[in-house]
Amino acid sequence: MAVNPELSPRRHQQADSEDALIHEQLRHFGIDPASPFGQHLAGAALNLHRTNQDIHALWQTTRDSLDSLPAEERISRFNAKKFLAFQLAKVLDNLQAPFRAQWRQLELTQSARLAKGAYPLFDRVPMLFGANPPIVRTATYVYACTEWIDDAFHGRESTHPIYSRLLNPTALALANTLVELEAGPDSADYLALTFNSGMAAIDALLGTLLERGDILLASRNLYGGVHQLLQDYYARPEKLGIRLEWFDGTEARDFRQALDRVRAEHREALAAGARLRLYLESPCNPHGLVLDVPGICRLAHQAGALVMLDATLATPVLFRPLLQAEPAERPDFVVHSCTKDMAGTGSTTAGAVIGRQPLMFLPKGEPGWQQTLFWQCYYVKGAFLDADKAYEVLTGLKTLELRMLAKGINTLVLARFLASHPALRVSSHALDRHPNAALRRRLLRYGLPCPLFTFELEGAGLPRDAFVRFFDALEPAFGHMVSLGQTNTLVLCPALTSHSELDEPALAAAGIHPTSIRVAVGIEPVRELIAHLVLAARRHLDPVSPGFSQGFMAPAEVDALVEQLTLDIHRARLAQQTRLAELL
Repeated sequence: MAVNPELSPRRHQQADSEDALIHEQLRHFGIDPASPFGQHLAGAALNLHRTNQDIHALWQTTRDSLDSLPAEERISRFNAKKFLAFQLAKVLDNLQAPFRAQWRQLELTQSARLAKGAYPLFDRVPMLFGANPPIVRTATYVYACTEWIDDAFHGRESTHPIYSRLLNPTALALANTLVELEAGPDSADYLALTFNSGMAAIDALLGTLLERGDILLASRNLYGGVHQLLQDYYARPEKLGIRLEWFDGTEARDFRQALDRVRAEHREALAAGARLRLYLESPCNPHGLVLDVPGICRLAHQAGALVMLDATLATPVLFRPLLQAEPAERPDFVVHSCTKDMAGTGSTTAGAVIGRQPLMFLPKGEPGWQQTLFWQCYYVKGAFLDADKAYEVLTGLKTLELRMLAKGINTLVLARFLASHPALRVSSHALDRHPNAALRRRLLRYGLPCPLFTFELEGAGLPRDAFVRFFDALEPAFGHMVSLGQTNTLVLCPALTSHSELDEPALAAAGIHPTSIRVAVGIEPVRELIAHLVLAARRHLDPVSPGFSQGFMAPAEVDALVEQLTLDIHRARLAQQTRLAELL
């Protein structure tokens, strides 16, 4: 009867018995089975093979029974498996002393030992149980044996890293965490790849999915860097020559009109084999508005288009598009700039793409493997995320929900405070009268707004130099930084910074004006932000527009608003939490 050869150095030679499997291993390394060393090695190897079989059976039992187990049994089984991991690690640790003694017996000079350093497999076991994932700073890895490394290069052995450009344990820990956050119970069907920045992730995805002559339909309000990437690279005839189209609005009906127009205009190209792709950003930069992602995905999939969604601004706390009940309403790929709220501190850059496994990775030789993101981009281009950055994002994720909650409350207060001034025009779905507010309430968790919005002073009739002085005076309460998603509140003028790549017609189409100010809301006490803004207005706007600073709501109204909205959101959060009786 054939046995599982998974642990054998000759795993592709099907042994017909356990004894044959063990003797095959000894022969491979030139070990005499009759020697004391050979006998003990054979016994250890046999027990490992049998343990591996039991663990496979344990996994199958877990899959078959997990959903039907009572809560206390789930806890017991989890902890039993946790202890089993410690037992396996103890066995490995017990191997280290004889392993190290054997290493010392090798005829290596001091010069050679200095050059090589400590052998990589020594002293690694305690690292397995660090409360935080280890930062694995290495470019290369030790091979197990020829057949295992051959499988690794073909993508058939995930536990055998070969090069950190392809797989680093710290980056892998982040990728697995992101999949859990986005896909939840469907995580087994998804895979994430991590990159050194959000733009690197976006470029990797576009470069994989787009071919010359394809049609890309994109939502109008995009981050300026993505607009430039699409317009100045992918759509340029001498580059990829894609046909770039835009759609305005946020509702599914807006997309349907744009889709019908694009299919009519490009009927011949589509008939000749051009493919339709859709790129969305929701919530969008700079106004923070949300699109009807489920409705738009449904229409796009009916038209045979793959959907890419940049969900950076929502984070998995506010919106989880991969958990929509209907598969047709889910995007095919979700992109994140982890530089923003996921890391949260502005100390690192990182990006990620999450998609269904057959689109992200397949082992070499399986049908469609060459079209996956891993082989088309990740394997050859090297835009991988290094271990230190992955660790920073993993650390930031621990406080993500609390930060997004605080930012959402601050956004509700700040947007409504600014909108109370008759000379300011605020573009934020935090305002109940805003056309996008209904989608915000329907799609975003707790009805919280995206913590990014704009306001502009075009209607205030202010001299340009007064506006500039006012903006410059917003420091330090409002940080002058070209980013978003940090713990501190940041402001910029999109026309001059984040969207400076857009020409005047494109800026107008995106609703961006010379006096537009983008606010990326942080977690500071919101009353301190408001007080600083009023003081800056007194100093720089009142002299040219007498009484300007008095146009905002009164301080007592602000205090009442802060208390009311804070309590409302926390009550909504409590209402969504599982009751104790259900947990028991």
